[in-house]
Amino acid sequence: MSEKYHPTGRQIAAARTLIGMPQPELASAANISVPTLRRMEASLGEATGLSNNVAAVQAALEAAGIIFVQPNGGGAGVRLASA
Repeated sequence: MSEKYHPTGRQIAAARTLIGMPQPELASAANISVPTLRRMEASLGEATGLSNNVAAVQAALEAAGIIFVQPNGGGAGVRLASA
C-alpha cells in the first residue's frame, strides 16, 4: 500500500483501552494535549486533527504494541502485536 493508513477515532480509543494507557499518558507520549486527543477519539470516521498529531498518536500506540487493522470487509479494528 503506497499511502499510510489513517486510523479512526474509535480505533485510537480502542487501542488505548486495550493496552490500558490513560489519555494523559498517550497524549504525553505523542506530545499533544489531552483535549486534542479527546477530540481525535471522538471523531466519527477517520481521526480528525492535524495530520502530524494523528501520526504521532498512531506511532505512540504502535510503539506500545498496537497493530491497526484496516477495514477489509470486516471493519476496522486493533490488535496487540505478538510478543
